[in-house]
Amino acid sequence: MSRKPVVIGVAGGSGSGKTSVTKAIYEQFKGHSILMIEQDYYYKDQTHLPLEERLKTNYDHPLAFDNDLLLEHIESLLRHEPVEKPTYDYTLHTRSSETIPVDPKDVIILEGILILEDERLRNLMDMKLYVDTDADLRIIRRMLRDIKERGRTIESVIEQYISVVRPMHNQFIEPTKRYADIIIPEGGQNHVAIDLMVTKIQTILEQKSFL
Repeated sequence: MSRKPVVIGVAGGSGSGKTSVTKAIYEQFKGHSILMIEQDYYYKDQTHLPLEERLKTNYDHPLAFDNDLLLEHIESLLRHEPVEKPTYDYTLHTRSSETIPVDPKDVIILEGILILEDERLRNLMDMKLYVDTDADLRIIRRMLRDIKERGRTIESVIEQYISVVRPMHNQFIEPTKRYADIIIPEGGQNHVAIDLMVTKIQTILEQKSFL
């Protein structure tokens, strides 16, 4: 009988450092059977909407995500079945026609701002992490990223943060912290917490005889 893969959820607000935590854990197990699934890849397909409507998309709201497809893919991977992970075109604000083949692995790290918001996803997780970082650090990190990687202006980043990101964080993301098994302050800079997580994951894998 094949062993069920281990699913680890890593949540937290935009700019919290959850991606850094995910990558740090992933690097520790590089060479083992591990994969990452990012919730950002699972924004809903909006090809049926005109571009003007797509431009209004609130990417920090739970309804922006196609959790049905994400759930379907995680369940397929748990059955040791490969999936085709979708990709998203941020210039057209809809799903791309390109997909990424993903083979099943022993460890699945599921990362995203709202992965703990959906009870169906939570129920698939063996461990739930929440990366908790002060708002001032999160906005600075987001500002640096959006200006450097997405060509945004300081004014547009601040306006979006105040009008959308901050209220969505307070309404939907922050409350999911209560579902976490472990809360990690300060994201990828918290090497002690990451080391503890790696040790815990190793224990789980050993119990399942993966290592």
